[in-house]
Amino acid sequence: MRGAILIKKPVTQFSVGFRSGLGYKREMKLDTGNSRLENTNTNSVEGSDSPVSSDKFQVSKAPLIISASRATDIPAFHVQWLRERLEAGYVERINPFNQKPSIVSFAEARVFVFWTKNPKPMFSLLDELDARGLHTYFQFTLNDYDGEGYESGVPKLEERLETFMTLSKRLGKDRVVWRFDPLLLTDKVSVDDLLKKVARVGDLIHPYTSRFVFSFADIVAYKRIQKHLSQAAIQAREFTIPEMQAFASGLQQLNQRWELSVSTCAEAIDLDMYGIEHGRCIDDRLLIKLFPQDAKLMAFLGYEQGLGGEWVSIAKKRKLKDPGQRKACGCISSKDIGRYDTCSHGCVYCYATHV
Repeated sequence: MRGAILIKKPVTQFSVGFRSGLGYKREMKLDTGNSRLENTNTNSVEGSDSPVSSDKFQVSKAPLIISASRATDIPAFHVQWLRERLEAGYVERINPFNQKPSIVSFAEARVFVFWTKNPKPMFSLLDELDARGLHTYFQFTLNDYDGEGYESGVPKLEERLETFMTLSKRLGKDRVVWRFDPLLLTDKVSVDDLLKKVARVGDLIHPYTSRFVFSFADIVAYKRIQKHLSQAAIQAREFTIPEMQAFASGLQQLNQRWELSVSTCAEAIDLDMYGIEHGRCIDDRLLIKLFPQDAKLMAFLGYEQGLGGEWVSIAKKRKLKDPGQRKACGCISSKDIGRYDTCSHGCVYCYATHV
């Protein structure tokens, strides 16, 4: 199946010492054949690389926040792989732009932020993450493109709605962020159509979340997206500023009955007048709200405990914005562990798959 994990026999090993997620120091044998996500698609450039020799690896500083993942849907397709990597205490990451490998240790990890269209397969791992003392929240993309077939590999909308509600009941609504991402304008879908789609989903799930995030499809900047759309014979275009404002105005009216916190994802346009802020999908403010009991995380976010036990902002904070993201992105620093061309959702607007 396209996007499946290929588990190879170990072909190259080398040792790295670090503290595991369980809190003790050990020396790990890093098997370069099975420590990273692989794709069995032979048409994929990134899925057919050969084993990498140990002298080419970089062991990056162990991050506190893990992004899982902007590059693929780990909860939907790679739960067993993640379970094995948690046990090993590290993951091999391939940079999608220069193909250089590095080792990402989970030794200091405090938070996993999951990006997904279908977290249902991951329900079995939630208790284990809790037992390891790892905090989590989910960026759950719940679009309504069933009729158009723009996401051919995702479960039907009704099933995803049920999954969203179940996850929210398990974690709490603040830990499940609803995304309609991206908003795609085509010859079949207008701004009014998109508002109707958002309304249909939002009317059902707004009691199960506190946040809504959206973005306007970027087409011109991504040749992969242009290719996907062309292959699918979909006539799509980017939003004009008046169309962005029209959508924002309609969303503002919808949100009068939902009362959600609404934000954009990596959009330069200012929509404050519609009650829409520039978002931070990996959000220090949300982390502070969700996990204030974690002193190590709070210190990383720029807070220290006062004499009365309250958290006080440090006067001179480090810059938290992730330098590896786009200028309009408000996310704070994290380390992504996914890999391009390992997702089988078949989304026509995807920038992370070749085919």
